[in-house]
Amino acid sequence: MGGKKQKEYKDVPEYHIKGQEGEDSTVKVGDCVIMRPEAGELPYIGKVEKLFTVGEGKKQEKIKARWYYRPSEAKGGRRAFHGKAELFLSDHYDEVWAEAIMGKCRVHGFKKYIQMEDLGEDDFYCRFEYKAKTGSFMPDKVAVYCTCEMPYNPDDPMVQCEKCRDWYHLKCVGLTKSAVKKLDVFMCDACLKEPQETVESGDENAKS
Repeated sequence: MGGKKQKEYKDVPEYHIKGQEGEDSTVKVGDCVIMRPEAGELPYIGKVEKLFTVGEGKKQEKIKARWYYRPSEAKGGRRAFHGKAELFLSDHYDEVWAEAIMGKCRVHGFKKYIQMEDLGEDDFYCRFEYKAKTGSFMPDKVAVYCTCEMPYNPDDPMVQCEKCRDWYHLKCVGLTKSAVKKLDVFMCDACLKEPQETVESGDENAKS
């Protein structure tokens, strides 16, 4: 007696997004993609781990996706230091139909992202890996700044003290971007209370 016939799987090198043309229409392993969500939800973002076809005759394309989580989707939710373009690379994988791919996006490392100037709505960054079952993060500690002792958020402008070289949020020191541009130097309250020394003005004393 013959058993149930197994589905045929075959790895493929690329997938062409239907209705799109050009370089961004071709998806390969390692690319990051935006996936069509369920009604009322934000688009899903995943990293393509595998591309393959399934079935006999008219084969259908699928991908194995490793999902990125938005801060609002992770345990604990969004916190003040999470930027609007921040994602967490999770240990959650799924096999999904490739036809759900809406387009490609770019997920940069954090250090690269904060140095970039020409950023679009499809540019994201990742500085944490996230374990979906336990809600834990790697790394579990990052550098903190300012009197509020929070990690750096690229959406929250900061200014650097010319003496101690620490960084401070403009809102925490009562400054605006326009006010910072008019400063020759910025010194934090702690340094202002110390005996003063001559401080040379730097060309760059702010980041946003």
